[in-house]
Amino acid sequence: MSSEGKVAIITGAGSGIGRAVALAFLKDGYRVALAGRHKERLDQTVAAAGAHGKNAASIATDVTDPAAVHALFTRTQQTYGRLDVLFNNAGIGAPPVPLEDLNYAQWTSVIATNLTGAFLCTQEAFRIMKAQNPRGGRIINNGSISAHAPRLHSAPYTASKHAITGLTKASSLDGREYDIACGQIDIGNARTELADGLVAAARAAGRPPEPTMDVTYVAQAVLQMASLPLDTNVLFMTIMATKMPYIGRG
Repeated sequence: MSSEGKVAIITGAGSGIGRAVALAFLKDGYRVALAGRHKERLDQTVAAAGAHGKNAASIATDVTDPAAVHALFTRTQQTYGRLDVLFNNAGIGAPPVPLEDLNYAQWTSVIATNLTGAFLCTQEAFRIMKAQNPRGGRIINNGSISAHAPRLHSAPYTASKHAITGLTKASSLDGREYDIACGQIDIGNARTELADGLVAAARAAGRPPEPTMDVTYVAQAVLQMASLPLDTNVLFMTIMATKMPYIGRG
């Protein structure tokens, strides 16, 4: 299906997976609202898009703030007229310390960003997608391998990603009547700035780093999910470095 003229919102678009997905969507012909906390990073994504950057808008957004999320979706609708795809990608982690040593603020910060932020964006997307003509759209959530199997000392992040799976299922059911397709991509060890830090930490600790994959393949997978007609949906997809520990990982 042609992507020309379609509109997407991508959260966490200032770096890593969000940036890679934003660049892939822009190259494919989408008009893209880039959302993230740091506008300068969003502007760097736009610059990296080259000539395709003319179809991008950088919108500084804190997804934990309902008013900021509402402003993001309102501005996107006012600028582009509709919304075809939402990629809920914004996310953070907590320090990898024993569960009992985590403080309340660390827990709530992760849940607010990873789960509540995705809910707020989904809610705003539903309102637009149900009312627009042609009706409907697609929502893709970034779930993570941690939606299935935790890493050691990752209770807040793992809990948030398990909850994203529930949000994906509920959104898929609630959106069905209105031609809103909802799915989830679970990503394992994409090569980003975050993965580079994990590799460096493993080497510093004298451990072999886990295998990684080019983040470009993740972006292509998200774009493929988005390119399907609305009567077809990838409910769950797992994309990962082939040799990363996942099944039976400790």
